[in-house]
Parts: sequence; structure tokens; C-alpha cells
Amino acid sequence: MHFDELVALRRDFHRYAEPAFLEIRTSSIVTAHLRKLGLKPLTGHQAMRPDTVVDYPNPQQRALFAQRATRTGADADDVEHAAEFGTAVIAEVRGRHPGPTWGLRFDMDALPLTESDSPEHAPAAHGFRCEHDAMHACAHDGHTAIGLGLATRLTEDDDFTGTVRFLFQPAEEGGRGAASMIAAGAAEGIDRFVAVHLGLDEPVGQVNGGIQGLLATTKMRATFTGTAAHAAGAPEKGANALTTAASALLNVMALPRYSTADTRINVGTLHGGDNVNIVPSWAEMTLEARSTDSDVSTQLTERIKTALHGSGTMHGVAVDVVETGGSATIDCDTDLVDVINQIAADVPEATTTAGFKQMGGSDDASLFAREVQRQGGIATYMTVGGGNTAPHHNPLFDIDERAMPVALDVLERLIRR
Repeated sequence: MHFDELVALRRDFHRYAEPAFLEIRTSSIVTAHLRKLGLKPLTGHQAMRPDTVVDYPNPQQRALFAQRATRTGADADDVEHAAEFGTAVIAEVRGRHPGPTWGLRFDMDALPLTESDSPEHAPAAHGFRCEHDAMHACAHDGHTAIGLGLATRLTEDDDFTGTVRFLFQPAEEGGRGAASMIAAGAAEGIDRFVAVHLGLDEPVGQVNGGIQGLLATTKMRATFTGTAAHAAGAPEKGANALTTAASALLNVMALPRYSTADTRINVGTLHGGDNVNIVPSWAEMTLEARSTDSDVSTQLTERIKTALHGSGTMHGVAVDVVETGGSATIDCDTDLVDVINQIAADVPEATTTAGFKQMGGSDDASLFAREVQRQGGIATYMTVGGGNTAPHHNPLFDIDERAMPVALDVLERLIRR
């Protein structure tokens, strides 16, 4: 696949960005492209288990995105199937020589973020800014295009060893998609696993064969249920859920950090109440814990839950806490890291190479990596600098599209090595 084709694919995915588990158009386009290559992609329950997902999109949400998908050129049958059974897509390309099974993860979801319309923002200036309130602010549009580009090249020339399993994953944001695919058996039999990520505030083409410092995380939703009452006439008869949630927020953010690992806590949203003169009977909070140590992240999560329930006890309000997603730390296998770095050194457009990139975020590709390693395989997480001037998850985020062929060339050479 040539550069202009990669760019066209990436810009199409960018223009019609879709958030977690609503990647109905994206997955339908991916499925159609794979079929044109002569492959037989697995979709729906063969690729993921929606029943394992907390807060899966409701039928009304899926119907809305299905209508958008059909209206913007996706196949109606594929759209209907994705909307009903899930958006993950798996396909395998077999080389002409026997060998290991590779698993390559390409995430497809966007963020619930309104994209900038500034003329300085390339997607706005060149007409591929997202048309609704979602945005590819983390380069997943580029990842998906790279996955299709690699599938195209490997089907055009099958002179390689082994089998490549393409894992087009929904819902990386929030850490929910990988687990649903693993539950469907997506990681079974993989000997070598690689995830790829563009951007990361690095110069275009800087390749790192592995990462360190990926944070384990737990995402949570806390629901506070109190008792409504007249705020002036009988406030003592109420149980204020919003006050409880506010107290819990401060208690959570005041939890001590750890001396043995880096930790992060964030309360992302807090909503509650019905009117200015009613004691609030409900509130809902979303929050997360992260750490460079998976065990510490688990301990911190339990302390957060204790703080939440403690506030409920103090105010006489029921508190329910649900874990909505999460991921782990990752230990990249040095042998695979070194091979990628050696390959990148021979790619002319790869401006620099280094051993490990220090990461500060989370990615549930770590769950794929851990599952493959548990089975006796090896895994890594490759990064390719995207020349982004705005940070990830920002309305002005964009990648320099010259990074995509660098990632594609490195992955192809890795498979053909």
C-alpha cells in the first residue's frame, strides 16, 4: 500500500471518528477491506464478548452510530452485524512458510472530544475534521490504517514465515476492549505479540522497540443514592448524595501515595441532583487509579473504594462502586525489542532509534501482552514518533502522516525477517 492510500484511509477514519464500542463504521470499513484482500475476517462474538463489558453502549446509541455509518458509505449488512454483535475484527494472513503466529494489535476507537475547527489544525484546514462530537486525538486512525496497509502488503506477497493475526480492537480508551477480545479467544496461540503507537511527542520516525513505565489502571464508576427532601422545609429528612460524593472526592484525592511506585488518582466527572431546592438524592462519579506497579494499583483501588464507602456511611447514603475497565503494566521482551530497533536502523525514514521509550499513560494492549507471555510467548509495544505539536487527548492533536509508512515498513520487515 502506497503513502497516498494510507493517508486516504487515515483521513477517512479521522473524519468519521467513533468512540468506544461504537466503532461501527470503522469496523465495517475494516471488514470490507479485509474481504477485498481475500481474507475471512472474524467479527461479532467470534472476535469479542460484549456480555463481559461493563457499560456497553445501549441499543439507542448503537442505532445512532449505525445510521451514521450507513449514511457515510459503510455496508449495511456489516453495519447491522457490528451494531448488534460487536465491533472487534480479527483476520489472519498465512505465509507460505511454516512458523510462529504473530499477533498485531491496532486500536480503532476515538475519544468523546470535540475537535478544533481552527484553520491551523490540519484536519480542519484540509476537510477531514470529524463531523460529530468525537475525535481521533490519540492516533488510532493512523493505527487502523497501518493495520490495513500491512494486511494488503502481506496478501500481495506471502513470502514470509508463519501467520499474522490482525487484532483490530475497539475501546482502548477506558481499558475495556482488549479484555472482551481475550474472552473470545483472540490471544490463543499467539507466539509473538506487538502493539504499535504513533505520536507520543516524538520526532517523526523515531522508533522505539519497547516501552517502560506503562501504568496499570482501574477505571471506576461510583453511584451515590440518598433521599430527596425539601431543601428548606425538611432538609433533615433528606440524605444528600451530592454532598456525600463531594466529601468522597476530597477523601479520595487526599489518599497517601506510595513510596514503592509512582501513582496517579483522578476524579474525571461528578454529576448529581435535580433542582436547587431539592436535597440531592443521587450523584454519580467516574474516577481512576494508576500506578507503575500492578499490585500497588490494586491496593490503591481498594483504598479508593474504602474512602467512597466511608463517605456513604458518614452521610447515610448508599454507595455502589463498579470497575468499568482497566489494564496492567507491561514488561517488553528484550529479544523482540532489540530486533525491532535493528530493523528500524535500516529504514531510511526512521530518523532515530532507541531502546525503550518512557511512557506515562495506560494501554490495555498490556492485557494481550501478558496473556501471550503467560502462554510462553514474547511481546512488546513499539512506538513511532508522530511529530505531534499538540498533546494527546487535546482538541488540536494531529499526527504527521509521514510517520505511518515508517511504522508500516518496520512491521513488514519484522514479519518478513
